[in-house]
Amino acid sequence: MSRVITKTRTGNIISDEELGLEYLFVGDYGKENNIKASFLGYDKRIERVEHKQVTLEDKLVVTVSSQKGCPMKCNFCDCPKLGFHGNVSKVGLISEITTAIALSEIKHGERLNVHFARMGEPTFNKSVIGAAVDIAKIIQDKDSDVTFKEYHPVVSTMMPKSNKNLKRFLHEWVKAGYEYGGEDGFGLQFSINTLDENDRDAMFRGMSLSLKEIGEIISELPNPKKRKFTLNFAVTSKCNLDPDLMEKYFDKEKCIVKITPIHETVEAVSEGYEIVTDFDVYEKFEQPLVDRGWNVIVFVPSKEEDEDRITCGNSLIALHKKDIEYEG
Repeated sequence: MSRVITKTRTGNIISDEELGLEYLFVGDYGKENNIKASFLGYDKRIERVEHKQVTLEDKLVVTVSSQKGCPMKCNFCDCPKLGFHGNVSKVGLISEITTAIALSEIKHGERLNVHFARMGEPTFNKSVIGAAVDIAKIIQDKDSDVTFKEYHPVVSTMMPKSNKNLKRFLHEWVKAGYEYGGEDGFGLQFSINTLDENDRDAMFRGMSLSLKEIGEIISELPNPKKRKFTLNFAVTSKCNLDPDLMEKYFDKEKCIVKITPIHETVEAVSEGYEIVTDFDVYEKFEQPLVDRGWNVIVFVPSKEEDEDRITCGNSLIALHKKDIEYEG
C-alpha cells in the first residue's frame, strides 16, 4: 500500500507515495503555552515549550498539500526535493482534509483550522479557494456527520514572481472569507523572513516578489474581515526586522508580525541556518516593533514538534522519494 501513516505526539502524518501527497492532523497547544502576544494578553516569556497531551476536540489543525511537490525552491525547505508534479485537484484537496478529519476520529469539534502549507505554493492552485469553501459548507451544516463550531482555513504564500494570477487569487481568497470564513474570515499569511532584500533573494532563490511589490499588493487587498493579515518571519539571530523598514513596506492597520524560528529541516541544516532556541533573540526582534505599535506574535514550537517534522518546511515523502512519475 502506498499510503503510510506516521504517528506523531499530537496526531498523524499521512504520506501517499503513489499520489505524491502528504498531509497531517495535529492538536494545538494553545496560546497560553507556545505563544507570546502582548496585544492578546499573553505576556509570558516562552523559554521552552513543554510537550503535553492536547485535546483534538478543542482545536484540530489539518495541514494539506496544495501541490505535488513544489515549484518554489526555498533554501530552508525540504519540499522541493520531491520535484514538482502539478496541482492537487479540488476533489483531492477535499479528500486530504476529510481523510485527516476521519483519521482524527473527531466528529463534533470546537474549531477546525486548515492550513494550505504542507507542500506547494497554494496561490498557483485556484482549486484551493473552492475546496476551502466546500469544506465550510460541509462542516457548518448542522445535519452533517462532522461539524465544527468554528472554521479557519489559512493560505501561506511565498508571493511568487512567476504567478500571473497572484493578485486575483488573493482578492478572491479574501472575498470568500467574508462570506464563508465566520467571524475571522479566511487567514492569509505572507512569508517574509527578513527585510534585507539580498538575504530574501538567497532564501527564496530569487523566486519571490520584492518587499515593495508585496507591500503594494497587500495595500490593494480588501481590509481583513477581522483577523489581520500575517507577515511571517522565520528567523535566525541575523535576520533584519528593522521597524523603519517594516513601516516603509507594510501597514500595521492591515498586518500583524509573526516571529518563529526557522525550523530544523534537513535543507535548513545543510544550508547552515542557525536554529534559534534562545528567547532573547525573539525579544530582540519583538520589542522594538511593539514599541512602534505593531501587533506581534512570537510562536515557539516544542522540541517534539520539530522532531516529529510536523512544522513548516518538512516533508517526509520528499526525503524518501522514489523515482515515480505522478499524475497531474
